[in-house]
Amino acid sequence: MPPSRRRLLRLLPLLLLCGLALAWALASLDWCGPWPERPPRVVAEAHGRGALRAGAARVALQPPRPAPGGAGYRPPLPDMEAGPVPLQARALVVEAGGASVGMVLLDLLSAPEPLVAAVRARVAGLGLQGVLVLATHTHSSMGGYDPRLVAEVAGMGRYRPELQEVAVVAAARALTEAHGALAPARLRLGEARAPGLVRSRSGEEAPDGRLLRAVLQGEHGGIAELLVFSAHPTLVQRHLRTLDPDYPGRLAREREARGAGVSLVLQGAAGNASAALDGGEDAPGAFAGALAQLAAGAPLAPVEVAGLDYARVELALPHPDASRLAPLPLERAGETLLCRSSLQVAEVGALRLGPLHLLAIPGEPTVAAGERLSGAAGPGTVVLGLGGGYVGYVETPEAVAGDRGEARRQYFGPALLERLGAGARLAGRAARFF
Repeated sequence: MPPSRRRLLRLLPLLLLCGLALAWALASLDWCGPWPERPPRVVAEAHGRGALRAGAARVALQPPRPAPGGAGYRPPLPDMEAGPVPLQARALVVEAGGASVGMVLLDLLSAPEPLVAAVRARVAGLGLQGVLVLATHTHSSMGGYDPRLVAEVAGMGRYRPELQEVAVVAAARALTEAHGALAPARLRLGEARAPGLVRSRSGEEAPDGRLLRAVLQGEHGGIAELLVFSAHPTLVQRHLRTLDPDYPGRLAREREARGAGVSLVLQGAAGNASAALDGGEDAPGAFAGALAQLAAGAPLAPVEVAGLDYARVELALPHPDASRLAPLPLERAGETLLCRSSLQVAEVGALRLGPLHLLAIPGEPTVAAGERLSGAAGPGTVVLGLGGGYVGYVETPEAVAGDRGEARRQYFGPALLERLGAGARLAGRAARFF
């Protein structure tokens, strides 16, 4: 061996050590910089008085075959084929006094900001004053549609623009068809509770098993039904390797088969809520059946709706905080990753139909955090998670400070709930919740 090569081999460990030290030093620098501090502001608002009209539609999501599936689990995501229950985009449009608002629910893990913006741009010609984009949070759906680096690393898989386009096309078609189906509607509300169906996965405050049912009835039958329940859709066994909407998709199909109209199964404050059900290949169907029975037994009462009110509020997010997500030597690097993957602002959306007050939160609030957000927006407000973007988990400041509950999964510090609460308060006021 030539002397020069021997010297190089002797120096190699030192060069590697120096390279690692340089990489660590660079990663330890503050690449984020200061984040804006400003009060929340209303960026969209609509008010309409008059008779209520509603339209609904569903459109299949049609990803290429095979597509990366198992979003939300550890990468790499395996390629999956379509399963027996197809993924869907379900949309509802409501209109009163010339003001119209759309809501579209996708059988996806999340609705990140780029996807939300693309859907709104695609349906701009409909003249809707507001569009709420939400996800069922199913973990057995496709991945690859979120361009943020932290999403790719954490469980969404490599970003592929054509997969985002699949979701955008289906959402836009569903909203367009729902808008074209507008017809006179009446609203009926009811609720039922089954605490035994859910449990707290973190030991913090347990979900109460409440299922809210909002039915929009037309002259000739059901137009749409909103079912709000809190439980992570993680019942599909991973070894099945099929794209699957989990229990929300099965529950929606069962309710639709019974004449409920288009059924939107929405997540509430599900950050720490899991289904209290043993595993097995029939678990998603069994859980959907239990919820369908609960919904069918929820007594409905007609309510007066003299119009609609809508508001979308933009708020500044606190600086990302990786202190609970990464070991101390990599904490700064973790914050840099979060900074490069997150917008500095988020949004909350509020929709009022008579006594039905809906608040869309761009993340996964826990039960306790959801109660505070509901109180901030106005008494009786129903919190919807996974709507209008994704900022991750939302815990109470006390849980974050004590590193309890879902705090170890929260991307931001204790101030996150306070910021979202301020946005919820302004949104509730603008949408006339109080």
